[in-house]
Amino acid sequence: MSMLAIYLPTGSVVHRLPAGVKLGGLVAGCVALLLVRQPWQTAAAGVVLAALYALARIPWRTAWSQARPMLVFAAVLLVFQWVVVGWERAVVIVGGLVVAVLLAGLVTLTTRTVDLVDAIVWASRPLARVGVDPERVGLLLALGIRSVAVVADLAREVRQAQLARGGQRSAVAFVVPLVNRTLRHADRLADALVARGVDD
Repeated sequence: MSMLAIYLPTGSVVHRLPAGVKLGGLVAGCVALLLVRQPWQTAAAGVVLAALYALARIPWRTAWSQARPMLVFAAVLLVFQWVVVGWERAVVIVGGLVVAVLLAGLVTLTTRTVDLVDAIVWASRPLARVGVDPERVGLLLALGIRSVAVVADLAREVRQAQLARGGQRSAVAFVVPLVNRTLRHADRLADALVARGVDD
């Protein structure tokens, strides 16, 4: 599963909340994380996040799949920040980043893509006064969400093909075909958008 998770229906109270409420909660949560100054506050945010995942009835394996892809990056960033600003601030910065990403993952796990797009389009309507097309904002969001899922699927296919050929876990042998397939997908998507008159 990719970092931007795919909707997982469980019928929980979190799933039944309107998409706009969840997006507003995500924004509020991220702002609150920016105000955190102590490691214990970051830990408290993590506890709240875990409670939300439990309330949403998200299986622990799914929750773990949300965190696993960013562990190496988080570890490297933690060491770097530790050296630069000290361990307490490093824990606050990196912990806050991890919590924010997992909170965003929870929103996508509990909200259908169409509902997310509709909420963004509705929230973007005031921007129409300054020339921003809310429908295009929604289209960009939908394409972004879909593209993450597509790239994740392509990466899985490349890895499976590599293992089927008995190849080693070479970064170059993995990245080159993945980039090639991703670019071809982008070309097909661009052609489809142009064919539908979305070309600017």
